[in-house]
Amino acid sequence: MLGSKLHLGSALAVGAFLALPGAASAQQAKQVTFSKDVAPIFQAKCQNCHEPGSIGPMSLVTYQDARPWARSIKQRVESRQMPPWHIDRSVGVTHFKNDMSLTDEQVATVVAWVDGGAVEGNPADFKAKPVAKEMFWAGERDGYGPPDLVIKAPEYTMPAVHQDEWWRPVSDIPVTEPRWVRMVEIRPTNLASRKILHHSIAYHILSPENSAAVNQGIGGRPISLSGSAAQAAADLVNRRPQLMEWAIGKGYDRYLEGTGKLIMPGEKISWDQHIHAAGEEVTGGSEIGLWLYKKGEEPKKRSYLVGFTGLKNGTAGLDIPPNSVAATEGFTVLRENTIITNFQPHFHLRGKAMQVEAIFPDGRTQVVSYVKDFNFNWMTNYIYTDEAAPVFPKGTIIHVSAYYDNTKANKSNPDPEQWVGYGDRTVDEMAHAWMNVVYLSDAEYAERVAKYGEGVTNGVKPVERTQQQQQ
Repeated sequence: MLGSKLHLGSALAVGAFLALPGAASAQQAKQVTFSKDVAPIFQAKCQNCHEPGSIGPMSLVTYQDARPWARSIKQRVESRQMPPWHIDRSVGVTHFKNDMSLTDEQVATVVAWVDGGAVEGNPADFKAKPVAKEMFWAGERDGYGPPDLVIKAPEYTMPAVHQDEWWRPVSDIPVTEPRWVRMVEIRPTNLASRKILHHSIAYHILSPENSAAVNQGIGGRPISLSGSAAQAAADLVNRRPQLMEWAIGKGYDRYLEGTGKLIMPGEKISWDQHIHAAGEEVTGGSEIGLWLYKKGEEPKKRSYLVGFTGLKNGTAGLDIPPNSVAATEGFTVLRENTIITNFQPHFHLRGKAMQVEAIFPDGRTQVVSYVKDFNFNWMTNYIYTDEAAPVFPKGTIIHVSAYYDNTKANKSNPDPEQWVGYGDRTVDEMAHAWMNVVYLSDAEYAERVAKYGEGVTNGVKPVERTQQQQQ
């Protein structure tokens, strides 16, 4: 009886407290609502994919759109599966130009909204963001303006049911004088073609006066009897100039400030487009947007796109048995002092994780980047900020470790009972790290190291790093 009285008294006290105007205001202030708190987050980080006609499986534009998915949204956001930013933020480079991830505070806001009942709040607090009615350039969306030049590949009609196809037309580069490119972006030519286009590479057919665009700064192992022919072939592929590689979910490549790619009159693009059936007939392809340096602001350095291999024994070394996990690794020697400006892991459906490590000439090792939860539907390109882009001395070895999951635990796996080897089809597998690189002379390398340090420093000057380490 005494307990009941105490309980009743406590309840009355709490009720009296909540009746106070200040307490009610505090309660109301803590209420997280869609209209005021969550919608701005979705608009900034989610809506471009999650709106009608876009690639997301559902719309998150309005409260009525988002509310049925509240629990799923919490799970995906809290586990950091969405937005698709799967790089491990605890190791390697941690500063990026195109970071689409949610801050810890934004994650907490979304979680609190769901835990609090996923309420709408005052509709007057909702400020709608226009819904895209057609394809858009991610670079323009992020504030770089529209591309200066757009080159479209001839389109291909893919039947509803068909084997994978590789569509390889050629397009002219319509310039009348040499121009330097500072940023590139490939996208599908229309909304429907997003369903069929797996990847698109814009190979650069050079003018004889533009031979410096051929990459000479990387190399595999010397030819031997073990997998050497395939590795030598891969080395030749990396020497083939490319304006850009695009795959599902990728945005743009923005080169390190003061670097770029030179295009000249008479040059062409040789397209390599992997197209697969989507259950309906679709006509489409890809196009590339080029953002150019202004005349008089031409860069002094070239940027080269390299596919750093994860297969030390060549394509024959990729052997994934049924119902198993597997791993491969690859090694590439930097023949020049090198800045690495981005990281984009490339797998197919069994890919699970990829780590890029630098092995210095003196034997030291350093993790550059690590993606621990690869998602085939999001070939995310992690573009390092200019200050954080790591620099390595000539003779450094880039070590790529690749991990695969061919079990039923892998939700992307179409058939864990199948053996999987190397190949271009979506059901085959491959492993490489797309990275743009810039080469430095010894004097330029010393200047860069003096300013930002050697290897991965995330832009912290050497003196500052020393002081921080001593504290």
